Amino acid sequence: MNNRTSYFYDPDVGNFHYGAGHPMKPHRLSLTHSLVLHYGLYKKMMVFKPYKASQHDMCRFHSEDYIDFLQKVSPNNMQGFTKSLNTFNVGDDCPVFPGLFEFCSRYTGASLQGATQLNHKICDIAINWAGGLHHAKKFEVRRKCCMLSFLPAELITFNCRVKKTKMISVFKASGFCYVNDIVISILELLKYHPRVLYIDIDIHHGDGVQEAFYLTDRVMTVSFHKYGNYFFPGTGDMYEVGAESGRYYCLNVPLRDGIDDQSYRQLFQPVIKQVVDFYQPTCIVLQCGADSLGCDRLGCFNLSIRGHGDCVEFVKSFKIPLLVLGGGGYTVRNVARCWTFETSLLLDESISDELPYSEYFEYFAPDFTLHPDVSTRIENQNSRPYLEQIRQTVFENLKMLNHAPSVQIHDVPSDVLSYERTDEPDPDERGGEENYTRPEAANEFYDGDHDNDKESDVEI
Repeated sequence: MNNRTSYFYDPDVGNFHYGAGHPMKPHRLSLTHSLVLHYGLYKKMMVFKPYKASQHDMCRFHSEDYIDFLQKVSPNNMQGFTKSLNTFNVGDDCPVFPGLFEFCSRYTGASLQGATQLNHKICDIAINWAGGLHHAKKFEVRRKCCMLSFLPAELITFNCRVKKTKMISVFKASGFCYVNDIVISILELLKYHPRVLYIDIDIHHGDGVQEAFYLTDRVMTVSFHKYGNYFFPGTGDMYEVGAESGRYYCLNVPLRDGIDDQSYRQLFQPVIKQVVDFYQPTCIVLQCGADSLGCDRLGCFNLSIRGHGDCVEFVKSFKIPLLVLGGGGYTVRNVARCWTFETSLLLDESISDELPYSEYFEYFAPDFTLHPDVSTRIENQNSRPYLEQIRQTVFENLKMLNHAPSVQIHDVPSDVLSYERTDEPDPDERGGEENYTRPEAANEFYDGDHDNDKESDVEI
């Protein structure tokens, strides 16, 4: 019997624009959805125009001051928010653009609705390709002579080499991410699920999610990512394992440049199988950042679209309730290919390598296929001894988990969304102009030849 799959898509989420030359392009979501439609995959899913997250929803993780700032700031008034822009790290990587809060509300609401549907067993798999923004933080600690900058403030006191440590809690945007929809969704899942497993296959370390759950055993975080040579965000060493109740419930798999399908698979599958066997999660959240593909504009791995999809298919094989989210990915045509292919895998549907004609067909020139060669000339620097060292360290850490943590009987908090409402809109409704404000970009999402997704953009 096929899994019941819910798919969340806001028809306007792809119209937001970070600004000229910025690598993060929400337009990739429009390309992805177009392929999902023209392959006919929508017929196999429950399709929802998602809920918009409120300020209250976002403040379940972020501070009221930060969310209030996101709602008020705009390109027209940002000169009056100079101090807040600096405090909250909003500027270059995380620019102020028209509709910023609306964008956050839409992608966060979709992830939150997916979590709520999983809680109520409305679906077995929930998909929100707009979500997965894993870098947004609750706070950052600035300190003197402290070796572990990634740790929450509560832990810094016993990890400093000197007693006098200056600590400042800062609620912040980071790495193109403003609101951490993943953390907010996991908090919703924890109302019903005693153990949630978070898996991250973005090329960048899932630092915001790790930091949020570093002290608890209710959530286990597992991140496969590039580490070293000052690669952003600079965290994710294999010896970052959690602390207090969360010790050994944080697992990092640091990788080097050029890892290919075979090397990744030989590490990913045994590690995830061991984690599932030891931790026994009742729900899984999978972040599918597509910047781990070869030829990504900001990446340095050599995964193919099939290799990336193998990870999704393997996680699905455990038949555990699954929330699937997007993430990074900066060569938009390949992001759309990847997430469309992974949608088909989640539905157990085979689709043709020949792309169907759509309004975005020319984006996929010159091959117009689902699985082009995305390999680069980057050498695989992940030697067998290095991968074996990682595997052994990870397995040793897993042995430190004595049992899957349990949760005492408790009253379940009220849901963000009610599924007993009689005024629930038609799940297939796409919405009209009267239902929402349509964001309009100042251009066609690109700013001249220098800002196009071209093979020449990739440094190899």
